[in-house]
Amino acid sequence: MPYVMVQIPKTPAPPSPAPSRSVPTSADVARLAGVSRATVSYVLNNTSAVRISEPTRRRVHEAAKELGYVPHAAARSLRAGHSRMVLIPAPTFPVGPLYSRFLTDLQNALAALDYTVVQHGTGGPHGDEAARAWAELRPVAVLVPGSGLGPRGVAVLKRSGARAVVTLGPETIEGAHALLMDHDVVGHTAGAHLYDRGRRRIGVVVPQEPGLETFSAPRLDGVRQSVRGTDATVTELPLAYDEQAAARLAARWRTLGLDAVFTYNDEYAMLLMRALLDEGIRIPEETAVVGADDLMLGRLLRPRLSTVRLELPCGRELAELVDRAVRRPATEPETHKVLGATVLHRESS
Repeated sequence: MPYVMVQIPKTPAPPSPAPSRSVPTSADVARLAGVSRATVSYVLNNTSAVRISEPTRRRVHEAAKELGYVPHAAARSLRAGHSRMVLIPAPTFPVGPLYSRFLTDLQNALAALDYTVVQHGTGGPHGDEAARAWAELRPVAVLVPGSGLGPRGVAVLKRSGARAVVTLGPETIEGAHALLMDHDVVGHTAGAHLYDRGRRRIGVVVPQEPGLETFSAPRLDGVRQSVRGTDATVTELPLAYDEQAAARLAARWRTLGLDAVFTYNDEYAMLLMRALLDEGIRIPEETAVVGADDLMLGRLLRPRLSTVRLELPCGRELAELVDRAVRRPATEPETHKVLGATVLHRESS
């Protein structure tokens, strides 16, 4: 039987990909703007040591925007001898609007000083072990909120090139700059206010949310210190942040015999006030209520919420501390007490 040859058509080869557009360089920006590469570097790195006219700055920025040019961070770090990255690990505790505003203020202030702020997630190890993960990113500075970091972690960060390690918490750490946030003063201010208003049986809400004990324990101690040596008593009130828990506490309120309560913060104050009012407990006639943080919603409650206003450092002051430490890494660590507190007396107390 004769063989029949069948010609199978060849599958056409896929078209060659279009040549990728080359990455624009500072030389391209210099040509388009009609300036030298050094001028491009001075303008885009915001170098203050060299005076560049405003029209020239505009031409460079317009050329860079037209070409889509972005400076290379690694090359920039090599020239400077260090990165401009400030690492801020995300806090391991729940944060409210007050801390969020503070963080935004700080980021804007650092950006104005030509630093790049990177927030690091909380997943994985904590404390000194977490410092190893932070060190891998080679930041020039690390700002650590809360507690947990120890001297070993500070040493790891400095060996990796961090010129400044700044802690924001209740204690100093060897080798690190410290912004001491002593939350005793918050409780002490609230307790003294309630005592001065004639209250003698004071409850203190202690949140059951994990991570808040760093702040709730010293606030409770602060209330106790404010009435030490007087005829007043202080009762600890553990409370989860949900309506059912607040309702259960309110249901037994009269058996506790309390005539005042400091609620840790305004959010817990709102939660508990609603439950107390549902139980027919009059505020402030039967029980005075004081929160903390001075949230806008507290002013919209009826009765309006008395609160402790916290005075945090402004972002500019902290950014200047970071910049100072980066420029002079051999100087002794600085320690600053930064948390102030003032009662805003309203209708609830």
